[in-house]
Amino acid sequence: MEKIPMRDGYGKALLKLIEADKRVIAMDADVAKSTRTVWVREQYPENFIDMGIAEQDMAGTAAGLALGGMIPFATTYCVFLAGRAWDQIRTTICYNNLNVKLAGAHAGISVGADGATHQSLEDVALMRVLPNMTVVVPCDAVETEKATMAIAETEGPCFIRFGREAVPVVTDADTPFILGKANVLREGNDVTLFANGAMVYEGLQAAEQLKKEGIDLMVVNLHTVKPLDTDTVMRAASHTGRVITAEEHQIAGGMGSAVAEYLAENCPVPVKRIGIKDSFGESGKPEELMEKYGLTAADICAAARALCK
Repeated sequence: MEKIPMRDGYGKALLKLIEADKRVIAMDADVAKSTRTVWVREQYPENFIDMGIAEQDMAGTAAGLALGGMIPFATTYCVFLAGRAWDQIRTTICYNNLNVKLAGAHAGISVGADGATHQSLEDVALMRVLPNMTVVVPCDAVETEKATMAIAETEGPCFIRFGREAVPVVTDADTPFILGKANVLREGNDVTLFANGAMVYEGLQAAEQLKKEGIDLMVVNLHTVKPLDTDTVMRAASHTGRVITAEEHQIAGGMGSAVAEYLAENCPVPVKRIGIKDSFGESGKPEELMEKYGLTAADICAAARALCK
């Protein structure tokens, strides 16, 4: 299965958006090569702004551009965008419901050797709690491109997050992508897995293994964390009666929390959440970190077996 960095999909989408609409502005905080906004700088320099290592200033400037009728994509490493610039995102962008797009690259534990300071594990929680904010976590490069195009067409603040490492491409050009609408990638009768980001591939791998053991796993790509697709969550959870959530993020406050909160009030079923368990990360190879912190197909399989006992 082909592996492509999700940030490549982001860069491709920006080029398409700017070609079609010169109001789109790519902004970066001195990491353009890493985030692929360098492609915009090379092809459309008039639509590119390097703000330097000044994430808070970038958020404020993006707000000003939006007020002037532009469509800014403020882009940098996720940990600095969601964390360092949170006050400006909250008070300047979200409070005023401005049409600013925020792109957090290098998210999750799989950033690897950069270590805990650069491994953004709290960003979905920080963005999900903000009124007016749309939160999207695509699963591969193809879906990242579609998601970037979709948030450009969505009025108001939007946040998209993606990792650094190349991940298997599990969707294609014909796979549906509708903002706020989950994709059921595999039907199942015994357990529902809600996953997003890199964990979607792990979920599909787990489903193949569990099938050999007689456990039928439904795999749902819950790419939009906010607004949550409550119809699909309800249908899937009520059908299987057991739920697993899996995300490359803290177990608290992210997609798993959003699902558990909804189910607790509307469809109480057993839920097991897979994610980072209240800890910071560390330096290491991405695949070793995913294994150490319990973010693999094997961990999903273990959770499904426990629920089915």
